[in-house]
Amino acid sequence: MEILFTLIPIALTLGFLSVLAFIWATKTGQYDDLDTPQLRVLRDDATESKQDS
Repeated sequence: MEILFTLIPIALTLGFLSVLAFIWATKTGQYDDLDTPQLRVLRDDATESKQDS
């Protein structure tokens, strides 16, 4: 029974911190563009670096 007095505040604190982290991530724009990063892998960067030179 004594362990509940430790585990319940720890669980509530971790839950609260995860909600704060999610709110911070959405406000700073972490989820704005979900399509471009997966397409960036397919882009050929070698041709872009030749054009820059």
